[in-house]
Amino acid sequence: MTPVPKEARERARKLQRAISAYRAEYHERDQSSISPEALDSLKHELVLLEAAYPSLVTPNSPTQKVAGSVLPGLTKVRHEVAQWSLDDAFNEEEIYAFDERVKRSLAKVGVSTAPTYVCELKIDGAHVLLTYEKGNLVLAATRGDGITGENVTHTVSTIQNIPKCLTRPVDLVVEGEVYMSRKGFLALNKEQERLGKPLFANPRNIVAGSLRQLDAKAAAARPLAAFLYDIEGLSETMPETQASELAYLRSLGLPVNAHETRAGSIEEVIAYWKRWQGAAREKEDYLIDGVVVKVDSREQQVLLGHTGKGPRYAIAFKFPAEQVTTVIEDISLQVGRTGVLTPVAHLVPTAVAGTIVARATLHNEDFIREKDIRIGDTVIMQKAGDIIPEIVQVLPEFRTGKEKKWKFPESSPLCGGDGEIERVPGTSARRCKVAGSFDQQLRKLAHFAGKSALDVEGLGVKTVQLLMEHELVANPDDFFDLTRDELLKLPGFKEKSATNLIESLENKKRITLDRLLVGLSIPHVGEETARLLAIHFGTLANLGNAKREDFSDIHGIGDIVADAVFDWFKNTENRMLIERLGQHLSLSVVTKERGSGALEGVSVVITGSFQGFSREEAEAMVRKAGGRPGSSVSKKTGFVLAGEKPGSKLKAAQELGIPVIDEVEFVRRLKA
Repeated sequence: MTPVPKEARERARKLQRAISAYRAEYHERDQSSISPEALDSLKHELVLLEAAYPSLVTPNSPTQKVAGSVLPGLTKVRHEVAQWSLDDAFNEEEIYAFDERVKRSLAKVGVSTAPTYVCELKIDGAHVLLTYEKGNLVLAATRGDGITGENVTHTVSTIQNIPKCLTRPVDLVVEGEVYMSRKGFLALNKEQERLGKPLFANPRNIVAGSLRQLDAKAAAARPLAAFLYDIEGLSETMPETQASELAYLRSLGLPVNAHETRAGSIEEVIAYWKRWQGAAREKEDYLIDGVVVKVDSREQQVLLGHTGKGPRYAIAFKFPAEQVTTVIEDISLQVGRTGVLTPVAHLVPTAVAGTIVARATLHNEDFIREKDIRIGDTVIMQKAGDIIPEIVQVLPEFRTGKEKKWKFPESSPLCGGDGEIERVPGTSARRCKVAGSFDQQLRKLAHFAGKSALDVEGLGVKTVQLLMEHELVANPDDFFDLTRDELLKLPGFKEKSATNLIESLENKKRITLDRLLVGLSIPHVGEETARLLAIHFGTLANLGNAKREDFSDIHGIGDIVADAVFDWFKNTENRMLIERLGQHLSLSVVTKERGSGALEGVSVVITGSFQGFSREEAEAMVRKAGGRPGSSVSKKTGFVLAGEKPGSKLKAAQELGIPVIDEVEFVRRLKA
């Protein structure tokens, strides 16, 4: 047997204790101090650790037990059929491994036919077991610990889409999930806000708490619904497949989710899983956290059987999490294009939101101090869409005593010269006292050529660094002096790539004023601010010669931004850069677009990607219709346009009750 390292043994013990505590918090107290995604991440780590070192597995390990218990005050119900908990798959590699296990197990009992699967949406709610006698609902119970649950018939009976009588007088035991709709959750929180009461964290906790209310009226006042999906006992002949089982439940008048599908191969399972990760998932009025994959044939299900915890014929294929747990291995500094220094956490590489992440921003010194972040800490990391990964929570229960506190240094080689660092007055930020280090200039130049500014194809960070290291580029105007022969001398450049880059730069010599302003790295000037400045002043010369008071009339430009822009144009080096760029660039005037007025005065926040247009084109369409693209969601936002893989802006909209529309509805509104 493989010897278990001391660190692995200690880590497993901490994981077992923490997971058990978090499960008890949710199942017994209807609370969540960490997200379900973060808890999944901890459980996944424990599963992998126990697989590597089987001697770490104990009977009390959460990997061997069904989560839950019975609360005092509710009648205990002993289940006639034990309730199981599904194993999880978090990526394609793990779902392929599940498929291989199924095929191997079937082959051992003489089944050579490849299995087919049924895919069902995994509804994020609370598990219930319903018992009907001669078609009448006589008992509803929670899963509890899998053996004993709680009698919640009085609260489940208030759920409108659960029938009290079936369409036929059969005896039936069926399991499913009770959930709360997104709209219902938002309405409930609005009422909480009106009454001055604390807001609920998520629909999941409300559902569990509602089912366990001793007073059925409290549950009846909440917008609960259910989907049912598995038969555990039946007085008639059992359906032969999972697909026909769902059809049978529908025939009895029971609520069944409409989006199941049969998959002839594991590749079709993966395609279904991918399809439901995007906008389709967000269109549904209930939370979905993955796909349940089951072997379709009941005969094969029986042959495959169960482990001590769950069925071998089914698995929960979870969507890529936006929150995961990981460990901080080190903390270093990163210099931005304006000279501001940002602490960055170096992490044990972890999959989050569909990508492998090894670094996350720590924002500033105050952020680290407030969250008490230390090197060696186990933390919850968050990433949504294009959002930069960040640390949202420390899990101190995993500390071993070897963690190290981090202090902001007084100097850094990133700042060049003596590397002195200073605190930016009135802020939490620190910056290089003397600007202009290689790293800072690299970020400035890459930003100048980047998508939101000149958008030069073939001029990414690595290429800019290569040009700087060979002393071909030091300032933005140097890009336009590059020659094809100079590029051909650089490693990695061939005839075609050199010619393409020169042509790309030539094509970008005519740009709009707002794009240039974005590319100049003026503090606080993003795309919308640059547009406001370009529209108001008209030309670069007017902006450069503007007095401080000239900014006060621009709606949307505050004092901090006005001071930053005014000071930037007063700087002699910056004015010289503008003169040199003027020898290469032809700037077109930015005018305030006025269209049909379909979105007149409406603030629109755009998130995700779209099939019919880019995000930049969507913003232009909003402006043309009289609207204003917004950078963040607030109560003043008219609606959010959400595409594939939307980020945290979608969640913010749902929390605030802001309408969310898709690409089709957006185009319809523009034509209205």
